[in-house]
Formats: sequence, structure tokens, C-alpha cells
Amino acid sequence: MNDELLEIVEHEMLSWPGVSKEMGGGGRGQGGFWVPPATVYRFGSRQIGHIHTTGVADLTFPRELHDELISEGRAKPHPAGFANVVSHHIREPEDVPKVLELFRMNYERAKESAERRRERTARRYSNGEQGQRSA
Repeated sequence: MNDELLEIVEHEMLSWPGVSKEMGGGGRGQGGFWVPPATVYRFGSRQIGHIHTTGVADLTFPRELHDELISEGRAKPHPAGFANVVSHHIREPEDVPKVLELFRMNYERAKESAERRRERTARRYSNGEQGQRSA
């Protein structure tokens, strides 16, 4: 693992509007194995993925996209077998654009989801449903 490569990835992701980071502590994971600490990247409150201090990036995708990324060799299944989670090791300079592409995919999905929420909220308020919830 190369700290310089992780810094390049982080610098690029933090240049995307709305992306923030926070540190996640490691510890005992599901199944009792050790989980290394990670930097978690978010768009708003939504996690777009995280990178462990070991240089492994983990990202969650819808099942169809998850399977496509794995079958195309663009990512590997999560080593613990978590559903819909792919992993990508950042070991070489060639890994940087590959992992950034995965993060960009989740970033774009998160932006689209936030825009749909804003549009629904705007429609509710423009239709006089101010603060009312539908049954």
C-alpha cells in the first residue's frame, strides 16, 4: 500500500462538490475478524464508500451493478461476502483511476438521488402539502 496513492484519491474526491470525509475506527467486525480503520467518504449524509488504512476501498452498489463490476473485472467481491459490496485494492498508480471511477459512480448516484428528493419536496410544497405526510 502506498500512502501517496491514497492521498491522490482523497484529494480528487474531496474536490467533488458536497463530498466530505470522516475517520471510522477499526475493530472487531461481523464474524469476529479484525476490521482496519477507514476513511469514510460521504455526499451529504450518504456514504459513497470508504478506504481502509490497508488501501482497500469498499463500495456498495445495487445488485445488478455489483455483479456487472465483478464480472467485468473492475472490482472484486467484498472478502467478508457482504451483499452488494465490492472491493478494490489501491496498490499501484494504475489503481487510482480505477478506484476513482467506482467512487465517481457512487457519487453520481448519490447526487441523482438527492436531486430526486429535492424535486419531490418542491412538488409537495408547490401543491400545498406543506409539512403534510401522505398516508
